Amino acid sequence: MSKKETEQKEEVIIDVAASLTKAEAFVENNKKIITYVVAGVLVLVAGYFGFTKLYLEPLEREAQLELFKAQENLDRDSLRLALNGDGVSMGFLEIAEEYSWTKAGNLSRYYAGVCYLQLGEYEDAIRQMDKFSTSDPVFKVLTNGVIADAFLELNQPKEALEYYNKAVNASDNEFVVPFYLKKAGMLAEEQGKLKEARRYFERLKNEFPKSQHALDAEKFLARIDAKEMNSK
Repeated sequence: MSKKETEQKEEVIIDVAASLTKAEAFVENNKKIITYVVAGVLVLVAGYFGFTKLYLEPLEREAQLELFKAQENLDRDSLRLALNGDGVSMGFLEIAEEYSWTKAGNLSRYYAGVCYLQLGEYEDAIRQMDKFSTSDPVFKVLTNGVIADAFLELNQPKEALEYYNKAVNASDNEFVVPFYLKKAGMLAEEQGKLKEARRYFERLKNEFPKSQHALDAEKFLARIDAKEMNSK
């Protein structure tokens, strides 16, 4: 080994040793701060698991029980009781407020929106659906669909079509998407947006041929053909 290589290796060793010495000095000089930081992290981690296990999980179970009772009223078409409670059990609105940190509390907002839509209180339906958050594709379809229906009832077809479009593009679910494709197509046609209507009906026909909502797709497309011919 040459003298130059030996000197370079010695320099590397010296640099590493110096770095270690600096690190040791930093730890020594900041021992209290480092201890506090580590302790703080441990407390945060312990607090998170304690909060989840001792608070959130029991709260979630309570919320689920209340949600089940409110759903029973909804199933009986007792919409006001489902929304506001029956004096014994909570309604969706109270569940959403009292258990806002839980999944059941969040889901209650969706059900409240559905109730308001059926009661004809369309602005409240939109407000509740806006508060509901979900990453589930099917719920995204349904939520946007309810908002679209509410806007349509409020005589706001532009906004309704916008949300129908969001609904049909949120998922490829064969049970819920065809329903809103048909609605979107019919509204687009009614608004004179024939090319847009055609896209909805063609998707309904081609992607969901077994759906009952696709049975009239050919008829809708033929009607659009006739309208386009007459407009030339």
